[in-house]
Parts: sequence; structure tokens; C-alpha cells
Amino acid sequence: MSSIEHIIIPKESDLGDNFVVRRSLPRAEKRLVGPYIFWDHMGPVVLQGDKAMKVRAHPHIGLATITYLFSGRILHRDSLGNEQYIKPGEVNWMTAGKGITHSERANFEEPTTLEGIQLWVALPKEHEEVDPSFVHHKEKDLPLIQEGPASLRLIAGEALGHKSPVPVYSDLFYFSGEFSQEGDFSFQLKEDQEAAFYVVEGKVECEGQSFERFTLVTFKKGSQVSFKADKGARLMFFGGEVFPEGRTIWWNFVSSDPERIERAKEDWKNDRFGKVINEREFIPLPDK
Repeated sequence: MSSIEHIIIPKESDLGDNFVVRRSLPRAEKRLVGPYIFWDHMGPVVLQGDKAMKVRAHPHIGLATITYLFSGRILHRDSLGNEQYIKPGEVNWMTAGKGITHSERANFEEPTTLEGIQLWVALPKEHEEVDPSFVHHKEKDLPLIQEGPASLRLIAGEALGHKSPVPVYSDLFYFSGEFSQEGDFSFQLKEDQEAAFYVVEGKVECEGQSFERFTLVTFKKGSQVSFKADKGARLMFFGGEVFPEGRTIWWNFVSSDPERIERAKEDWKNDRFGKVINEREFIPLPDK
């Protein structure tokens, strides 16, 4: 029997000036992969001068955000007082918990390509209301694992006998992988884990099918995940335990309790979230 559950081609959105974002999660057919509830591939886009990334201050609850860049840089600011650039190979992990506000900006004097992955991790029910926090780790802090032709950078979680220093709240893993030559990769999921790979560059073959750039392939819980990647292929491989209860996602809010999201809406509308340092602009609560 096939271990593949879904093959997802992301929905493209142009945010203006050809700044394309490709969203793979959530989808009607697949809301989460383990705890991962949101997956955006931003760019590649060339920014310069007035053409910039300007994500004004906005709130989150019930989740953690991860930003991982392939090129460019982004300035993160939040309501805890953090102001931190993130560069390729580094990790910004922001735990929203009971509530945080942040902004993201990128502008350059010279033409610069910005590209990366932004995702959200839903928090376990017992940790949804933890105090917000923010950590930043350099690339050298993250384990580099060699599995045959694959060089795997363990961005977050624990797998293959290694553990990332990034603090997490559930059993998960998140790899960035590059193949120096054509080769196979195999990974046995735990009984309560789901997983997926996302093709950033090149081609990946799995169970007789060929998958190219921007494709997300999800695997059934407890599967043996096996695939072959072309020389020069780049992919993200991620997954983790499946929560027993579902999650509601509305705008930037995630919770196991729909009423908690209604309270978050009212809090943002009535200016009860924290203020982002050095920021005056903010994104209003959407009408729907």
C-alpha cells in the first residue's frame, strides 16, 4: 500500500510587485501535518528601494512561528522588545502562546533576492496559553547530519539521533536537506507521527511518481518514508506527533477552543495586545 497521503500544489498569491507567496497549508484536504498548520514559501523576489517587504504589526495566539531563509534577510520586531535580523540558514522561533505582536520587514539599497519558508506550529493544548517568547539561533548552532548524499540541517526538534537547540513543545522534526548527488533517503515515522517533504529545487521521486519544485507530499501516520532525490535537489522534510483534538485557525490565531479565538479578535480590535517596539503601523482585524 502507498504511504503517500496527499500531493499538494500550493496556491499562489501576488502580494504586489511580483512578490509571490505559495501557500501549501492549511488546505481543505489537509489541515495539519503533525503539529504544522501553516506553510508559506515566499519568493524568490528581488527587492530594492521602494520595493520592499512590509508586514506591519499583527497578533498571534496558540502557535509558534518559524522563519527560515534561503536568501536575503528580514528584520523581526515584537512586543517583547526583540529586534533581530534573520539571515539564510538561521532560525527565528517565536512562541505566541497567550499572545504576542510582531512585524517583519525587508528593504535593501542594492537589488537583493529574498526567498524562504515561513510556517506555524500549533502548540499542544496544555501549552496553548504559555507566556510568549522568542529565540534566535545561528546556522552553526543547528546539527548538520550526513545521510548518504543528503546533508540535513536539523532546524527544530529531534530525529536521527540528533536534537536541535531550538525549544519546542511537542515531538516534531524539521529538516532542510540538500543532495550532493542523486541518492535515496529513508525515514521511519513513529506510530503517532505524520510527515511531509516540500521540493524547493530539483526533482524528487517517490513510489514511482516524480515531484518537482513547489510540491508538498504528505505521508500517512506511522509510515516508512522513502524517496530518491536528484543531484542538487533541495527540500524541506518535516513532521511530528498528531494532536488528539483539532485546531481552529482564523487569520493569525490558532486554538483548540473556537471561543478563545473570538476573545483574541476582541483583544486586537480593542488594543489589548502588546505594542511592537519601534513600530507605529499595524494590520487591522479583517472583516472576515
